[in-house]
Amino acid sequence: MQANLLWKFMYDICCIGHITLDKIVTAAAIKHMAGGTAFYFSNAISNMPVQYKLVTALAETEMQEVAKLRAKGIEVKALPSAHSVYFENIYAENQDHRTQRVLQKADAFTIADLLDIDAKVFHLGALLADDMSTELIRALSGRAQVSVDAQGYLREVVDNDVHAIDWADKKDALQYVDILKVNENELEVLTGHAEIHDGAKMLADWGVKEVVVTLGSLGSVIYADGVFYDIPAYKPVAVVDATGCGDTYMAGYLYKRAKGAGIQQAGEFAAAMAGLKIETSGPFSGTEEDVIGMLER
Repeated sequence: MQANLLWKFMYDICCIGHITLDKIVTAAAIKHMAGGTAFYFSNAISNMPVQYKLVTALAETEMQEVAKLRAKGIEVKALPSAHSVYFENIYAENQDHRTQRVLQKADAFTIADLLDIDAKVFHLGALLADDMSTELIRALSGRAQVSVDAQGYLREVVDNDVHAIDWADKKDALQYVDILKVNENELEVLTGHAEIHDGAKMLADWGVKEVVVTLGSLGSVIYADGVFYDIPAYKPVAVVDATGCGDTYMAGYLYKRAKGAGIQQAGEFAAAMAGLKIETSGPFSGTEEDVIGMLER
């Protein structure tokens, strides 16, 4: 009986991140919706055959967003927070670039918040530099693979405006990171290298096992074990909304890696998912079969 009480379910992937309030401004429209890595990653992976759990933190006033995710079959641990994160995303016409403002912040995640969850991979989707500490990364690395989206660690909020900064603890933290996702701008901020290959090699020297560099409409590059993998972009029928494309990419990548796919195959699957997502506003809601169809276009 005691053994049963101590048993915990093992998830393939657990994502940690805040569900946000998003104001999205594009040339076509202004929309208000939920967002954040937690939101886009969870929706993208929800129709994939994988054991998945989300850990999020948000204000009581936004708990309806958790209810919507649970209605889709997503397991969610929702932590209370005094406020929810409130982002304003303003996109240039080509949608590869955006300006951000933060109007409200949520409580940070702690090691104690995750003691009751076992997973093979923890994906950390920090939105701001103080969402998840280096101590949290270190603690999780002793239990599972750790995947990190670097974007939040490179954001400083000054008078509500988001500015790019370096990750102060990067060399301490990255030695515990198995998979790191960056875009080309984040790569340069972290490493000082504008050249993709040089920057990826530096991150690997600091301890990252798989460096995933997304390049928007130019595709992506993954570096692991001394090998570069060039991943093409899968062109959408129309570019409608790029918000959440990076999170959708990582959902596809970690899903396929969890299922035993190699890096090239996982990267191509991820890129196709992102290509499909950009065709519509809101999160990716398709299936694995939809992604395979995109790969075969």
